[in-house]
Parts: sequence; structure tokens; C-alpha cells
Amino acid sequence: MTWNSTMSSGYSSLEEDSEEYFFTARTSFFKKPSGKVTESKDVEKERELRTEFSREEIGQKIELYNSMTKDHLKMTLGHTGVYTGFIKVQMDLRRPVTVRGGQRGAGGGMVGEAFYLPRGVTNTLHISSNNTVRQVIVALLNKFTVADNPAKYALYKRYHTEEQVYVCKLADGEQPLFLRLIAGPDTDTLSFVLREQQTGEVMWDAFSIPELRNFLRILDKEEEEQKEAVIRRYDVYRQRLQEALMELRGPS
Repeated sequence: MTWNSTMSSGYSSLEEDSEEYFFTARTSFFKKPSGKVTESKDVEKERELRTEFSREEIGQKIELYNSMTKDHLKMTLGHTGVYTGFIKVQMDLRRPVTVRGGQRGAGGGMVGEAFYLPRGVTNTLHISSNNTVRQVIVALLNKFTVADNPAKYALYKRYHTEEQVYVCKLADGEQPLFLRLIAGPDTDTLSFVLREQQTGEVMWDAFSIPELRNFLRILDKEEEEQKEAVIRRYDVYRQRLQEALMELRGPS
């Protein structure tokens, strides 16, 4: 398998052709669903569902899906039975990422630069039914030239059942386009979210020394910003107190 990055009209697209994939991406924002969030594990159930659908049934579901979509992001069934379509993935990363080629180091080589990606940004990917969760994660990281190990990240699905909001971590071998087809085009019913792996604590051993140094620089910068904000706030308080004292004393 080879990965080819292609930019076209601001889109991010992935298709399958002789095991060759390419991505394009589009960025947008959507509102986070409200409600109670519950962890759910139903990957095996969906894998069993997938084996029960024939090519004709998949074609019928694609026709129904296309009739309901409102943003023209339709699915297409190929003659081999592989279908292509679009998924939207929300970026919800809480820790900084390392981007390739940020700065030149002392030896002249390019050193990665760490920074925070905006939370809530959504990327639209054009993928095939054969593409897996792991391939989607790699494509998203490549889109932002992120040099971090893809194993640090996980793809989650978020969906509504009655008044509950469930969040389920997807296995690496799951196929997101099938989940999108079954759920329909409504992102309020089902949406995909990219997050860091939930390990309970930060695995600092997984980071390189340049990454850790970048984190320290970010912390130093945030510390200075917080100091400046506190100083500005107390300067305002001091000024208001001085004005109040002058009013109480009256004209001299």
C-alpha cells in the first residue's frame, strides 16, 4: 500500500484503486451534541451485521443514504462491490502535537515543533468501504503533517440513542464508511471524533526528547501568559480602588 497526498479544491479525499489511497480534506465546524455521555462497546455486534449484507442490500442502503443526504456528500457503489463516500471527523486533541519540519536544529536538520490543534475543527475525508480506522487516523495526521506515532491516537464514534449520548472507541480494523452507511448521513445520529488514547495518565516514555523540550517551551509560554493576565487583572482592581478612594475623600 502507498499513500499519496492530493489537494483539490480544498478537499481531503481517499479512494481505493489497486490498493492505492489518496486523501483530500475540507475543514468546517459543527456543534457538539449535548447530553449525558456513556461509554459503549458494540464493535462485535456491528461486525456481525456487516457479514449479513449482500451486494444488492448494500446497493439499496446506498440509494437510501443518498436520498437522505443534504450536503451532496453521496456514496458510490463500484462494480467490484467496494463503495466510496465521505465521513467527517472532529479533532478533539487536548495535548500538543509535533509537526514535521518546524525549525532547524543545531545540526542543520529539521526539528519538529509542538503546538495545539484547534479543538472542534472537522475534516471531511473521502474514503472507501475497505479503509480501516487505522488508515483514517494516519490520513488525518498526514493532513496536518503531524509526526507523532499514530498509536497515540484513537478514533471514537459518538451516537445518540433516545436521550443518551454514547461514545465508543473503534478498533483499528473497523471500517468507518460502513458505520456511516448504517447510521445514515445525519451527524447528530453518528459522528466520528479523533482523540488521544485514554490511558488514564500521560505516557511520557512514548515521547522523544525534542517533543518533551517543545512541551516545556509551551508550558513556559503559557506560564508567562497567565502571569501577564493576573498582573493586568490586579492593575485594573488597583485603579478602581484608587478611583473609589478619591471619590470618598472628595475634592481636596
